[in-house]
Amino acid sequence: MTKVPDNDLMPEYDFSKGVRGKYVARMAKGSNVVVLDRDVQSLFPDSAAVNAALRALAQAVAVTRRAPPPKAPARKRAAA
Repeated sequence: MTKVPDNDLMPEYDFSKGVRGKYVARMAKGSNVVVLDRDVQSLFPDSAAVNAALRALAQAVAVTRRAPPPKAPARKRAAA
């Protein structure tokens, strides 16, 4: 497959000294992109709202995951 040159760039755009993928490692290391479904996007207008909801959920999960109460000692059967 042959690449077709993109001739719609303006002459003042000069990428001849550009380095492909120069910052890709830094971006992958420092970003965590999550794509939300449209119905969820309408509930959370920005990343602050998403973070607040996730923190509240994490706190609720932490409360419910506490150690279960100790089991009652096993009853001994009466001798027959």
